[in-house]
Amino acid sequence: MFKLPNCPKCNSEFTYEDGSLFVCPECNHEWNAEIQSESNEDTNVVKDSNGNILNDGDTVTVIKDLKVKGSPSPIKMGTKVKNIRLVDADHNIDCKIDGFGAMQLKSEFVKKI
Repeated sequence: MFKLPNCPKCNSEFTYEDGSLFVCPECNHEWNAEIQSESNEDTNVVKDSNGNILNDGDTVTVIKDLKVKGSPSPIKMGTKVKNIRLVDADHNIDCKIDGFGAMQLKSEFVKKI
């Protein structure tokens, strides 16, 4: 069964569907279902250390030396990482780094070029 979303204005759970709109009986707020789903997708925005929004395929630079488990040398500051892929996890960037191979990075340790 499809659960109707809570009202974005008053967070009431007593919403109902009226055609293509959702309606809240408590505050009389009406909103479009498509707009609601688009705003949910925007909450997964990944930003770099400077606050720039990252997208799949971007090129980034590492801003500090990063230790790698099992490797005798760290990833050096200034290392360029091309063609990143964003994932929904703690380490939210999947990439391949020359000399290291496949890696997962946190977006707080990179900046967009």
